[in-house]
Amino acid sequence: MTPDDVLARLRDLQSRDLPVHGGRTLAYVYDAGLPDVDRVAREAVAAFAGSNGLDPTAFPSLLAMENDLVGFTADLLDAPGGPDGVVGTITSGGTESVLLAVQAARDAHRSAHPEVQAAMVLPDTAHAAFHKAAHYFDVEAVVVPTGADHRADVEATARVLDDLGDRTALVVASAPSYAHGVVDPVTGLAALAAARGTRCHVDACIGGWVLPYATRLGRAVPPWTFAVEGVTSISVDLHKYAYAPKGAAVLLHRSAALRKPQYFASAAWPGYTMLNSTTQSTRSGGPLAGAWAAVHAIGDTGYELLSRQVLAAVDAIVAATTGIPGLSVVVAPDSTLVALATDDTCDPFTVADEMTTRGWHVQPQMSFGPHPATLHLSVSAATLPHVPELVEALTAAVEAARAAGPVAVDPDVVAFVAALDPDALTDADFDGLLAASGLHGAGGPDAGLELPTRMAPVNALLDAAPPRLREAVLVAFLDRLQRPTRGRAG
Repeated sequence: MTPDDVLARLRDLQSRDLPVHGGRTLAYVYDAGLPDVDRVAREAVAAFAGSNGLDPTAFPSLLAMENDLVGFTADLLDAPGGPDGVVGTITSGGTESVLLAVQAARDAHRSAHPEVQAAMVLPDTAHAAFHKAAHYFDVEAVVVPTGADHRADVEATARVLDDLGDRTALVVASAPSYAHGVVDPVTGLAALAAARGTRCHVDACIGGWVLPYATRLGRAVPPWTFAVEGVTSISVDLHKYAYAPKGAAVLLHRSAALRKPQYFASAAWPGYTMLNSTTQSTRSGGPLAGAWAAVHAIGDTGYELLSRQVLAAVDAIVAATTGIPGLSVVVAPDSTLVALATDDTCDPFTVADEMTTRGWHVQPQMSFGPHPATLHLSVSAATLPHVPELVEALTAAVEAARAAGPVAVDPDVVAFVAALDPDALTDADFDGLLAASGLHGAGGPDAGLELPTRMAPVNALLDAAPPRLREAVLVAFLDRLQRPTRGRAG
């Protein structure tokens, strides 16, 4: 293929993706609506794509940009009463930040209490990345149900901490939680941790770049930064509301001593001594440069304006949904995330399908314990000019969903699903689920998959499955999707 052919093929492949600009994709992407900033950031990514963050002495430009971004973030979160000596690291995203925060807490705990398994205490709304960290690092995740306000329950957390005793390595809070968009009572949770000599991590991957400006704009924001005594680390994503290209986030620690267990070094081989500040060794300088370019192109004043715009969009969406029969806001959002629930006349999965047909992508969220299935909206600054169109589409989508009625799953299929063992899911079991849900590819492990145009029946089937079975089914689904395209080489 010629270079022009390659680019044409890439454009063709990308044409099937969700749009990343225009404010109509309300999950996965965050759009400032600033084409010049996007252009500068893309050029920065390309210029530093070949640079390697493995060795900051070989690429001092990357070290300078990292220290600058960490400093900007620390200054942004600084508040009266905040500590001196905050340090940080650029990571690839919120999940890596969480992994490192948990790993550092585990290693510090292991040094003090080598005789017991480390545990971390988290509300049931904490991001799934914490469960991934628990899986990777052999840390027990002890989940505490949230209260009726969808925020962490401080009293219930205290009881769990008392039961765990010296096993607790970390207490987790969200600012805000992804599923419902509200800030946990960080002051209470951090005080519990501090009283027990335990670390407290605040997952502000979503809110970290917006909540400081919300406070500046006079909005009521619960305390969540290092100004809260007992908070030991905070994660903030740059590729969310700093509107940077994907692949850049910040993990802050209250002190260098708290960060130290995060580092890894090994001289136990004849090659170079490996020295890493993150889970990655070789890492392209592109995302870091793109984030640096976006942050400096927008600047503090620009971010205040963008925050004003995105919060205005959230306010308008919340106000409008009160007039849509069958739809309601789960809880008043503290930041930029909105969770919407339906009544018994329709279901969120059908509403999501109807929004797709109208050119909008909203994310369906499965039920979990007492939490019903909902619709998730990650609102961006670029959404503000399109709020009237969004409300019009949402109104029509709910009307269509109510006319169709809630999606129903065949009771025999529900019984089939209930009988499956998530620890022993076979290809035959998965093929049966594919056939039952209307997905293609039921002819065997090597058969291709094709998503239907409407996902509500599939989502309703997944929603009927217990969480562990849901996990096993989706792992099997991903395995089927990721099969190689052969016959290219030679």
